[in-house]
Amino acid sequence: MLDRLRGHVWTIAPQLVDRLRPTPAPADAPWSCTLHDDRMGEVVLGGRLSRTDSTTLVLLVHGLGGSADSPYIRKAAAAVAARGWSYLRVDLRGADGRGEDLYHAGLSRDLAAALAHPQCAFATRVFVIGFSLGGHVSLRLASEPGDPRLAAVVAVCAPLDLARAAAVIDAPRKWVYRAHVLRALLASYRAVAARRGDALPTPLREVERVTTIRQWDRLVVVPRHGFASVEDYWATASVAPRLSSLRVPAAWFGTRWDPMITHASVAPVLADARGGLEVHWLEPGGHVGFPRTLADGRTVEARLLQWLDAAAPA
Repeated sequence: MLDRLRGHVWTIAPQLVDRLRPTPAPADAPWSCTLHDDRMGEVVLGGRLSRTDSTTLVLLVHGLGGSADSPYIRKAAAAVAARGWSYLRVDLRGADGRGEDLYHAGLSRDLAAALAHPQCAFATRVFVIGFSLGGHVSLRLASEPGDPRLAAVVAVCAPLDLARAAAVIDAPRKWVYRAHVLRALLASYRAVAARRGDALPTPLREVERVTTIRQWDRLVVVPRHGFASVEDYWATASVAPRLSSLRVPAAWFGTRWDPMITHASVAPVLADARGGLEVHWLEPGGHVGFPRTLADGRTVEARLLQWLDAAAPA
């Protein structure tokens, strides 16, 4: 019971602390990438790019309801900068509030497009660190043919089976976390509706009544991205069946008391990964929230970067 309570504390406390004392991001510059979508036409991805003398580039990917400015992204960016590497903290579609479009858990082609951008051409070694849903998208990227510069991927507190993950977050006792995520998602939908409402399949007034992730996926993700049903989306986009096909070294980092991506929701998938995915349990911690130092005396960011560098040495 005490460990479970600590999982909640480490999920919520870092967010509250960042509101009082925001973690400053290193000096970086606005970045954007334009890609074509069959339904929306031109879609612009935003983000922040920091280029150093290093040709190692780390792509930082936020979670569901987050953005390139989420506290855990800024902390990771600071750690990458301190190591001397370059980084790109990218906003998934719509996360920047500009109303471009809406993302989903399997939209790895957007990460591929970001890495293919001319401003990222300097990189000879690419790492990806994805948090929560961003970790899921990052593992999808690692399971598909693509950029030969991609060297290794880390997923932090990431769902692996979307149906299992949705069932957990939609449970009645998880309403606080669910409301927090849906609040951000609805803000993105309102921005898209204001700018490109004619291209959206579901009226805003209907989406504003959404109270579960399943409803969001049914009313927004499925019709917007052409899935047959919620079950089709979850089965088609989930990375779980692809973990034996990872083309680069990859690791999953999480905590046993994460209240959002629970141990029970990922353990069966991790056990069936057949060695294609390294698994690291971090203590203590919650959902993408950790103390200043872990039980081994290192920060979580230091552990992630050390694993990446060892997995694919320069």
